[in-house]
Amino acid sequence: MKKIISIIMIALLVFSLVGCSLGNTATASKDVSTIEKIQKNGKLVIGTAPGYIPFEMKDVNGNFVGYDIDIANAMGASLGVPVEFKQYEFSGLIPALQTGDIDMILGAMTIRGDRALAVSFSNPYYATGQVLMIPTSDTTTKSWQDLDVAGKKIAVGQGTTGALLAKQLYKNAEVVDYADFPTAGMALNQGKADGVIYDEPPIRQYEIMYSDKIKGIYDLISAENLGIPVKLNDLETVQWVNSFLEGYKNGPADLQSIDKWFHSTDWMSTIENK
Repeated sequence: MKKIISIIMIALLVFSLVGCSLGNTATASKDVSTIEKIQKNGKLVIGTAPGYIPFEMKDVNGNFVGYDIDIANAMGASLGVPVEFKQYEFSGLIPALQTGDIDMILGAMTIRGDRALAVSFSNPYYATGQVLMIPTSDTTTKSWQDLDVAGKKIAVGQGTTGALLAKQLYKNAEVVDYADFPTAGMALNQGKADGVIYDEPPIRQYEIMYSDKIKGIYDLISAENLGIPVKLNDLETVQWVNSFLEGYKNGPADLQSIDKWFHSTDWMSTIENK
């Protein structure tokens, strides 16, 4: 009887040790969430691509400003940490997130299935769509289809949803990639392009800035939702961002930011390379 009891106790001890070992392995292998990383490092690192009016820009003093920048600063305040902004071309934002150089992206990025294979998105925080921008001298173009003619050039920001959409839509016109929206807009102003496909809000602002040179055709070519990308499958961080947005959206700070960047043009004179 004593021998049987001893065998049972040894077996229980072995199972206990195995269980502890597996538990420690599971704990050790658990990925550290971005939220934990932010709290440990004491700062929130945001990747952005200035030039997308009025979401992310730089002022004449080199400071990051805009609607997305306000959201990022509000997230930092909620976490109790300062925000560090890192500048990239739009096409470089997801690679920077994947390598861990940044914690999140605030770059007015459209939620898309192909992107969701590389990053995890928050819930939408802004709804927008793609429209066409043309020179004021063009009095015949009424829709994007009118420019789908051999010899016409459509300028787009590299890696943007507008670029992807234009390359799907235009069968005869040439779609030309530029580094960002301001560069594409400059090409239009200089007569190097016949149209620009881009998001509605920055085109409306761009028209105000250059009303003598360009105009928008505001029939939406596509409708899109913007989200905040974080590391792929980082569900803890996605949950935190969604919870933050639930409390921030349509609150006093958000409404003030919307009024400033979307309903006013007072800030335009302060923007770098306007």
